[in-house]
Amino acid sequence: MEKEILLAKTAVFVKSLLENDSSGHDWWHIYRVRKMALEIARSEGANLFLVELSALLHDVDDWKLTENKIENQKTEKWLRECGVEDQIIERVNAIIEGVSFKGAGVNTSTVDPECSALQDADRLDAMGAIGIARTFAYGGSRGRGIYDPHIPPEMHTDFENYKKSNAPTINHFYEKLLLLKDQMQTPTGRALAEIRHDFMLLFLDQFYAEWNNELI
Repeated sequence: MEKEILLAKTAVFVKSLLENDSSGHDWWHIYRVRKMALEIARSEGANLFLVELSALLHDVDDWKLTENKIENQKTEKWLRECGVEDQIIERVNAIIEGVSFKGAGVNTSTVDPECSALQDADRLDAMGAIGIARTFAYGGSRGRGIYDPHIPPEMHTDFENYKKSNAPTINHFYEKLLLLKDQMQTPTGRALAEIRHDFMLLFLDQFYAEWNNELI
C-alpha cells in the first residue's frame, strides 16, 4: 500500500475509534499531535512518514483507554491488515512505546529522532490552555475530584504506581504537567513548552487565590 493511502486510511480508522472520546484523548488530540509532531520532525530531520503514522496511532492502545491487555493489539492488527511490513510495524511500536509519560521518577528520554518528535508533540498537548482542559476532562471521566488540600501530590517512581493513582486533578499538575518543560527533547519542544508552562503556573495561582477567597 502506498504511504499516502496508508496514512489516509489510518486517519479514518483512528477517527472512528476516538471521535467520541470524552477523556481528552479524542480525534482532535490526535489531529493536533500529528500536526505538531510533523513540524518538529521537519526541523529535526526525522522520518516524516514514521512520525505521522505513529502520531495517528499513538493512543489507539493507550493503557488509559483500554480495559485489558487483550485490547492492546489494535495498532499491530490494523497495520498487518493493511499489509505493512514487519520492519515498519516494529518501528512504529517502538516509537509509540517511548512516547508515554510513566511517572515523575521514570526516565523516558530518547535518542530516536522520530520518538523525540512525537514525544514532544504529545507532551505539548498536555500543557498550556489545552493541556489544562484535557486534564480536567480526563479527571472527570475517571471520577476524580478537582482538589483536596489534604491529599499531597506523589512523585511516582515506577509506572505501575503512576497508573494506579486516583488523586485529585490538581495533583496531576505537580505529578506530571509541570515536569514536562524540562523533559522536552527538541529545541522546538523546549521553546513552546516554556510558554505553556508559564500559563499553567498562572492558572494555578488564580486557582489557589479563588480557593482561598483571596480575591474577595
